[in-house]
Amino acid sequence: MNAGFQANGLATFIGSLPLTNHEQAIELILQHTPEIPCWAQLPAYKEEGMVLQFTHGLPGLCIEAGNFFIDTDSDTFDDELLQFFEDYIAVVEGKIELDASRFILTKDTARGFFMLWERLQLLSGPPVAVKGQITGPFTFCTGIADQKKQAIFYNPQIRDAAVKLLAMKARWQVQQLSQSKRPVIIFFDEPGLAGVGSSGFTSISNDDISQCFEEVFDSVHLEGGLVGVHVCANTDWSVVLESSVDIVSFDAYTYFDRFMLYPDKIKNYLDAGNILAWGIVPTLNPEELERETSAALVSQWKEKAKQIEALGFEMQNLIKQSLITPSCGTGSLSADLAIKAIQLTREVSQEIRTQYL
Repeated sequence: MNAGFQANGLATFIGSLPLTNHEQAIELILQHTPEIPCWAQLPAYKEEGMVLQFTHGLPGLCIEAGNFFIDTDSDTFDDELLQFFEDYIAVVEGKIELDASRFILTKDTARGFFMLWERLQLLSGPPVAVKGQITGPFTFCTGIADQKKQAIFYNPQIRDAAVKLLAMKARWQVQQLSQSKRPVIIFFDEPGLAGVGSSGFTSISNDDISQCFEEVFDSVHLEGGLVGVHVCANTDWSVVLESSVDIVSFDAYTYFDRFMLYPDKIKNYLDAGNILAWGIVPTLNPEELERETSAALVSQWKEKAKQIEALGFEMQNLIKQSLITPSCGTGSLSADLAIKAIQLTREVSQEIRTQYL
């Protein structure tokens, strides 16, 4: 845990917006979450899709007619895989600078990252922290298939490469954003964890997931960053709460009752000084977002926070270990509703901070 960062009920954003203009997106983020700005992902551009955005550098990657997969039957695959691991080892051993390697984000696929980085240099006052994000290893490795349409999670060799790719891309983000001289938070977005335990993933164990988690988390911690995991649905929260994660981001609007099925693990997690990112502003159902107000959401948050308080925490201390966020990204919403979501996030955060801090 980074002693230089205290959440204090501040607002931050998940990342995706239903916009086509990156300048408009970063302005919106800086206006409403200036204390913890993040870079914007605009899925209107196919190269900024949740999985595809982070595939650059993966051996065997084929992109055909808008689809992408790993072709292990290619004549060049074995050589590509060998070169990948040689590049990885070279970076780990310091023979190649990470910033000069295949493990970076590029302006072609992550324009929002570079726009945030540029704006950070121009801010009149420093933010409290800076947030980056990347697709988590479980979602990434179950979201990419090989030429036989089998998820690469089931191929230990390719999974190893994919996890190392994500670890290095996350580490690179920390290196770059640390130039702001502020604490850096990296969220691993894991919507795929909602499928854990389902018929589609019966052969995947929590240990398999935990091993992937710890490798990518270690890469962020190595650079002094804070690790968050964002799951916008229900999951087996034990695999997250028992990991080395610093921030657990969950849909507190819809799935709080499911989250509270793990009271002992939540208590242990918070006792260790870790942070909850409360996704209290709904984004999955447009009708819910349309009717909600900041006052109603603050009231709802208070009622739910009392249940955490009952585990043995003082409310003021809980606030210090809480962030306020939308329940998920807003990429699937209309632009007007996305703007409302980020506005509500700021208003709820401000009201909670006014009342308790």
